[in-house]
Amino acid sequence: MTNPDRSEHVTTTTTTGGGAGMGVIVGALVVVVALLAYFVFAGGSAPGADDVTVTIEGAGEAVQDAPAAVEGAVEGAVEGN
Repeated sequence: MTNPDRSEHVTTTTTTGGGAGMGVIVGALVVVVALLAYFVFAGGSAPGADDVTVTIEGAGEAVQDAPAAVEGAVEGAVEGN
């Protein structure tokens, strides 16, 4: 027979040790983000990245008179102001 004045409570405690692996992953992500931020904000460009050389072959006569035409356009714009 069951005594109605008496109750039974069961408590179960479970512990896991999975926090160490998560700490390593979070630490690695912090290092990667820090390195990316350094290169983005510190101007981490490759050496010689600002050197640009453009060569157009086969333009021939089309570009021979270009400097005089540009000079005349600039002089006309300055006099027009």
